[in-house]
Amino acid sequence: MTNPVPMAEIWRGPFLESIHTGHAVICDASGNIVESWGDPDFVMLPRSSSKMIQALPLIESGSAAAAGLGTEQLALSCASHNSAAIHTDRVSAWLETLSLSESDLRCGSHDPKDTVAHHALIRAHEKPCQIHNNCSGKHTGFLTLNKHLGGGPEYIDPDHPVQLAVREAFEDVTGMDSPGFGIDGCSAPNFATTMHGFARAMAFFASASEDGATVRERAAAALVQAMVTYPELVAGEGRACTELMRAMDGRVALKTGAEAVFAAIIPELKLGVAVKISDGTFRASECAIAAILVKLGVLEPDHPATLKRMNATVTNCNGITTGYVKPAEGVF
Repeated sequence: MTNPVPMAEIWRGPFLESIHTGHAVICDASGNIVESWGDPDFVMLPRSSSKMIQALPLIESGSAAAAGLGTEQLALSCASHNSAAIHTDRVSAWLETLSLSESDLRCGSHDPKDTVAHHALIRAHEKPCQIHNNCSGKHTGFLTLNKHLGGGPEYIDPDHPVQLAVREAFEDVTGMDSPGFGIDGCSAPNFATTMHGFARAMAFFASASEDGATVRERAAAALVQAMVTYPELVAGEGRACTELMRAMDGRVALKTGAEAVFAAIIPELKLGVAVKISDGTFRASECAIAAILVKLGVLEPDHPATLKRMNATVTNCNGITTGYVKPAEGVF
């Protein structure tokens, strides 16, 4: 087994204060490893970085077309959103078109990440509902698929037709049987794979085209196009996914996941990238994915969105620069 390698460093003045280790793989359209760091066979849970895969059956089944879904809904089906009004209003409207309501969701509720939405709830003396869950778009996609399939209400059960369809798609695009699953923060199964398998899946999305030979290829291309068309719906203002996708002018689709997973889909190079930081720290996964994108020539190293994550300054309460978050020396 190959151990995780240093991927991000935190410096305080002249002192190396912290090191984040992890794994990363770049895969080509044939599923071959172009470059890797750490252990390509490391088994991981891709968490929300796999939402594009979980959304494949939504299109393949014909349920997206039957429900009249547009590009915005497809972007939301891949989203881990901030629960801003641009997200929650669209999810609410989507549920209404299905003749469903917030109570049909099974994702649970949490406080909005969006400050305006958070304060609005406080002023209204209201609690967040399931539509505020960052995964409510994905779950509304599950409900859309479920309505088409005629399944029971507990669509998050691993043996439910919705999740069986997700697992089949997941194992197909990763090119391997999943060794199992964990239950995600939104209560849906999250299937495990290796770093190589997940990068292979992202490369499948990167090489997919709208006139592809299979329904799955065309579905993958539609989801990528939705993500890069509406980066603000995939995450939200101030978020790495949104800001970095904007910085690359729609050339790359990005998706973060809990516990410091990050995925990149690069259609022009037909490459897929998977990153996992061992200690689950987001500052490290964002630094690592930015460094890899710069290395591949699709992200400008001096773009403000890049500098916010890679070689980013660390400041204290007085605004004094105390250090930097940098890619590990000699790694990328």
